[in-house]
Amino acid sequence: MTRPSKPSPAIHYRVEAPDLNTHLFTITLTVTRPAAQQVLTLPVWIPGSYLIREFSKNLQGLTARQGRKKLIATQLDKCTWQIDCTFDAPLEVSYQVYALDNSVRTAWLDSSRGFFNGTSVFLRVEGQEAAAHTLDLIAPRAMANWQVATGLSATKTRKSGFGRYQAANYDELVDSPVEMGAFWSGSFTAGGITHQFVVSGAPPSFDGARLLADTQRICEAQIVFWHGAKPRGRQAAKAMHQRYVFMLNAVDDGYGGLEHRNSTALICNRKDLPRLSGPSLESAGGKQPEGYTTLLGLISHEYFHTWNVKRLRPSEFARYNYQAENHTQLLWFFEGFTSYYDDLILRRAGLIDNAAYLKLLTKTVNQVAQTPGRLVQSVAQASFDAWVKYYRQDENTPNATVSYYTKGSLLALCLDLTLRAEGRTTLDDVMRALWQRCTAGPMTQDDLEAVLALLAKRSFSKELAQWVHGTDELPVKTLLPAHGVSVLEEDSQIAQRLGLRVDETAGIKIKTVLRGGACEQAGFSSGDEWLGIEPASGKDRTGWRLARLEELPLYLARATTVTALLARDKRLLRLPLNIPKDDKTCRLTSADKVKLDQWLGA
Repeated sequence: MTRPSKPSPAIHYRVEAPDLNTHLFTITLTVTRPAAQQVLTLPVWIPGSYLIREFSKNLQGLTARQGRKKLIATQLDKCTWQIDCTFDAPLEVSYQVYALDNSVRTAWLDSSRGFFNGTSVFLRVEGQEAAAHTLDLIAPRAMANWQVATGLSATKTRKSGFGRYQAANYDELVDSPVEMGAFWSGSFTAGGITHQFVVSGAPPSFDGARLLADTQRICEAQIVFWHGAKPRGRQAAKAMHQRYVFMLNAVDDGYGGLEHRNSTALICNRKDLPRLSGPSLESAGGKQPEGYTTLLGLISHEYFHTWNVKRLRPSEFARYNYQAENHTQLLWFFEGFTSYYDDLILRRAGLIDNAAYLKLLTKTVNQVAQTPGRLVQSVAQASFDAWVKYYRQDENTPNATVSYYTKGSLLALCLDLTLRAEGRTTLDDVMRALWQRCTAGPMTQDDLEAVLALLAKRSFSKELAQWVHGTDELPVKTLLPAHGVSVLEEDSQIAQRLGLRVDETAGIKIKTVLRGGACEQAGFSSGDEWLGIEPASGKDRTGWRLARLEELPLYLARATTVTALLARDKRLLRLPLNIPKDDKTCRLTSADKVKLDQWLGA
C-alpha cells in the first residue's frame, strides 16, 4: 500500500543567489492552481515606511511556464503582470531582483551579506493572498559559513537556517524579512519568549553580551508594560509572539529601523555598538556613550511597535493595499506615542537615569520649538501627508510641516502629565485599555477618546481637538514643573538665532532658511554658500572669511548689522543682515526627585 503524497503548497517561492557579485536574487514562484488569467503584482511600498518606492524597478527577466510550455507574461502597469494559463498544471514564474540598497526597507546582496524584505522580492498572486505560502532559501555556493535569521516559521531547515519556511498568508510572508551571512548571533528569554539578536558588520571590539543584556531589559519592561508581570488571558496570549528576531546591520554611517510582526530590521553606525573596553553605566563615574543610548532607544522604539502599530493599528491598516498609498491621520499616535515610550522605557528599565532622560526630552522639545511648520500643519494632517511630505523632505520642509514623531511624542507627554496631575489614571493605563478595547486590532481616534473619558472620568475631546487637529503650542513647559522638572532658558546656537540650517562639510552651505528668521528677511536662499561678512558701517571695512558658522560671533563684536557675502549660482551677493538679539532655548533639569521618580519610574 502506497502512502498518499502530501499536497503541494498553494503558493511556493524559491530564493537563490547563484552569483553574489551580480547583486541579483533569483526567485522562482510556483502557483499550484493558477487562474486562467493569473495576475501577479509586486508591492509599491512597505508597511511602516510611508512612501511609494516602486520596488518593481529592480525586477528583471520575468518568464513563465507550465511544464515545458512557455507562457506569455503581459505587463499591465508598472507592477502588474497577467499570465495566460491553463488549469491542469502548476504555474512556474522565474525572475531576478537587483539588490543593492543597504537600508532596512528593500534588499541587499553582496559577498558578505544578503538581506531582503518580502515586499521587494515576492510577487503577490491575486486571488490567493490568504492561501498558505512556503519559502525555500538556498545557500549560496562557497559560503559555508553563512547562516539565516528570520521570523518565519521553519518547517525543514539545516543548522545554518537554510531550507524551508512557511507563512499562513501573503501578509505574514512579506512581514518577515530575511538576513543571511556570517553574522554574530545571540539569544535571551524575556516573558517566556525566545529572542534572537543577530548583528552583521560588527567590529572585533563589539560587546555582544552587553547588547543582549540591555535588550533583554528593554523587552522585559515592555512585556510588563503591556501585559503585567505574569501575562495571562486570551489577549495576552494572542500578542505574545512565540519568538522574536532583531536583525541589526552595523555600517560606517547609517541609522534607522523598520518594525515587523515578530522581528525588526535595524541599521546603526558601527561605532555606536557597545565595546568590550567601553565604560558601563554602572562603572564608577562612567557615562554611557550617547550613540549607544540612541541605539537602545531605536531598539526600544521598534520593539514597542510589536504592540502599537503591528497589532493595535489604525483602522485604515486593517487590510493593506500594497499597490497604493494607505492614508491615515493617526501616525501621531502610532509613531508619536511610540516615540514617547521608547526613551521612557529605557529609564524604567534602568538603562538611563533621570538626567539622561531629561536631556533626551530637552532635545525633542527644542526640535519642535525650532520648527516653524508646527504653526502651519497639525499632527493629524502631518500623518495624512506623510506620503508626500515627511518622506519627501526638501529645503522647505521645516517651514511647512511638523514631525508626527517629535510633536506626537510631546502630545503623548502632555496627555500623560495631565492625566497624572488629575490623579485618576495615566497614559500607561490608557494604552493597556485601548489594547483590550480594540482586541489588539484596528482602532480610531474615537476609541482613544472613549477610553480617556472612561478612565479619566471626563472628556478630552477639547484637548485632542487643539493638540491633534490644531496648531497651537502644546503646554509642555507649563505641565512639567508639577512633575518635578525645572524648565530653564539658555542662549540658543547662532544658526537658530539667524534662522538657518546649514551643511558645513565644505564651507557653509545653506540647507534651509527658516520662516520668519533674520536670514529670510535678508534674502538668503537654500543652496547659497555663505563666504564671509563685511562691516555695514564704520571706518574699518575689513571683511572676514567664514569657515564655520560658529565663527560669526568672533567677528561681530557689538555690531547689530553686517553685510553678508554669499555665492549663488556663481554670482557674488552682498546682503544686509540684521543680527537678532539672543534667542532662547530650553533646558530641562530635575527639581524634585520624588515627583520625577513617580512619573519616570512608574
